[in-house]
This record gives sequence, C-alpha cells and structure tokens, in this order.
Amino acid sequence: MLMMSTKEKISEELLLEEDVLKENEIILYNDDVNTFDHVIESLIYACDHTPEQAEQCSLIVHFKGKCTVKTGSYDDLKPRCSKLLQAGLSAEIV
Repeated sequence: MLMMSTKEKISEELLLEEDVLKENEIILYNDDVNTFDHVIESLIYACDHTPEQAEQCSLIVHFKGKCTVKTGSYDDLKPRCSKLLQAGLSAEIV
C-alpha cells in the first residue's frame, strides 16, 4: 500500500479545492456597431450591473478590446450571455 506524504496530500486537496472554486466568466468583446448607451443598458439588463459598473465595463471593452463582465456558475451565466448575444453584443462564456 502506498502512503502519501503530508505535502502530497495537501497539494492534492488544494487542487481539488481549485476545481470546486473555479468560476466561469462572461467575456464581452469590442465591436464597431453598438453604442455605449446600448452596451450599458444591455449590461444592466443581462448582468444586473449598476449604471456605474456597466459604464466602466463598456469603457474597458472599448479601450482594451474585451472585459470580464460577470463571473459565476455556468448555469447562472448561460442565460445572461444569451441575453447579451440577443442584444447584438459579442460575448462568450469561458
């Protein structure tokens, strides 16, 4: 019977915790079509952002090309991402 060292056991437990704690993200991408107002309204509607959060995310998307706009479980993010896509925005869950 193989015995694990304490260090190996702790490392294995940490890896298991990381798998459990890993959250998905909705990434919103920049485009040349949608207005700031439309992006802000869509983030408020789909992601429950405050107006300030939505504005900050829209600026990050504009200047950096993309932004994580929501994190959480896949089941929570899937309908939110669908709302963003239906609004004509470019987004994906990673």
